[in-house]
Amino acid sequence: MIYDLTLKIGYEYPSAAADARHVLRVRPREEPGQSVERTVLTVTPRPDEHHAETDFFGNPVDAIAYHRPHTALKVEMRARVALARRSIDLADTPTRCTLADLAFLSRESDGASPIHFLAASRRAAPLAALSAYAGEILADASVGAGILALADRIKADFAYVPGSTGVGTTVAEAFDSRRGVCQDFSHVMIAGLRANGIPAGYVSGFLRTDPPPGRPRLEGADAMHAWVTAWLGPDCGWVGFDPTNGVVAADDHVSVAVGRDYDDVAPVAGVFVTAGTQKTFHSVDVVPLPAAPAAEDRPARPQ
Repeated sequence: MIYDLTLKIGYEYPSAAADARHVLRVRPREEPGQSVERTVLTVTPRPDEHHAETDFFGNPVDAIAYHRPHTALKVEMRARVALARRSIDLADTPTRCTLADLAFLSRESDGASPIHFLAASRRAAPLAALSAYAGEILADASVGAGILALADRIKADFAYVPGSTGVGTTVAEAFDSRRGVCQDFSHVMIAGLRANGIPAGYVSGFLRTDPPPGRPRLEGADAMHAWVTAWLGPDCGWVGFDPTNGVVAADDHVSVAVGRDYDDVAPVAGVFVTAGTQKTFHSVDVVPLPAAPAAEDRPARPQ
């Protein structure tokens, strides 16, 4: 699949902001099964400083700074991304105990190493009840099938209720209330997997959504999404699982950033000086491109 992506994020300040520094993680990442054909990032007003780099986990990062007062910040990212994720036989994966041993014995130290995704993190703290909840499903199955079953159980047991939680909602609060949004479900699943010895990380990105039958797509109707990436051993590597929808992340999931939890992948982070309550907006458009015709379907070139 090939997608044209548009992300728009904006902030309006009640009084001029000054001495602002932001870190943007909004450009899609390169990874197995996902290639970025082009990316255009526009930031308004133009930053006084702008440095593009790649962070420890392989995510594209744009660090920007303003030294002059400004009353708004607008970020627009446009990209074309091609996806061709490989199919994984989830039944042909190690058991939970075998995988936990493989992860514990790993000696790799780069950003894709499972050792960075085993311990608790700021937003994925351990919880005894959650450990047992996940362990019931993961105990006897091959780990790949067990993780998918856990994602499906979270989808069934938790209600998707926008506005019921906030950025600061903890794993314990989301687990107790059994409601929230994709960020909450991902943190719950990550904490449950790590408590059972399975390396798991947080993915922010875009999800292709389809309109109701007979209705046209609405530009900007999509939003940024979150799901989980789990390490299934040295042979399978990292595989995405979406607990909001109870599925394996496939060619309708476009990765932007991977980290230990949301704090590692926030689309916009930073500091600035202002007063009052800011206003914000956020829209995403994911447009699939028509598939190229097969060779036999193309018109013959004139001789």
